[in-house]
Amino acid sequence: MIKIVVSKDGFSIDAEYRHLSSDLPSCGAVVTFTGLVREFSERTGVTGMRLEHYPGMTEKALGSICAQAADRWDVQRCTVIHRVGDLKTEEQIVFVGVASAHREDAFEACRFIMDYLKTEAPFWKKELTEDGEFWVEARDKDKKARECWGTPDSDSA
Repeated sequence: MIKIVVSKDGFSIDAEYRHLSSDLPSCGAVVTFTGLVREFSERTGVTGMRLEHYPGMTEKALGSICAQAADRWDVQRCTVIHRVGDLKTEEQIVFVGVASAHREDAFEACRFIMDYLKTEAPFWKKELTEDGEFWVEARDKDKKARECWGTPDSDSA
C-alpha cells in the first residue's frame, strides 16, 4: 500500500508511524525519514523555503518512485508526504516511511526514495533569505547518491 500526500498542511510523525505499522503482523521493521527546512545551505541567512509543484503530475511521480522501491525491495507499506507553499526554518518539509518484513529492505527502500525525491520529483524550490529569493537546484552530492541506484524509470521524471 502506497500513501502519497502533497499538501501545505503539517503532519504528525506519530500518526504516520501508526499508519505504517498498524494491522500488519508480518511487519518487522519501520524506517522513517523526516526532512526539515534548515537555516543554512550555500547561502547564509535562510529564513525559509517556498515549494511549488504541478498538482497531479507530482503525486504521480511520487507514486512511481515508491512503486520502483517496491519492485526492488520487500515493501509492505510506503508513505511519502511532501509539503508545498511557504515554510519557515525548522518546519517539517518531507516524510518518507517504509514498512517491511526485514530492516535491510526498509532501510534501502527509504534511502532510495529520498535519493530520488531530491533529484527526480517535480518540485520547484526557492530559498527565502534576508537578501532575497533564490532558486534551488539539485546538488551534486544528491545527484551522485541517486546515480548509485541506476537509471530512473521514465515514469518518475
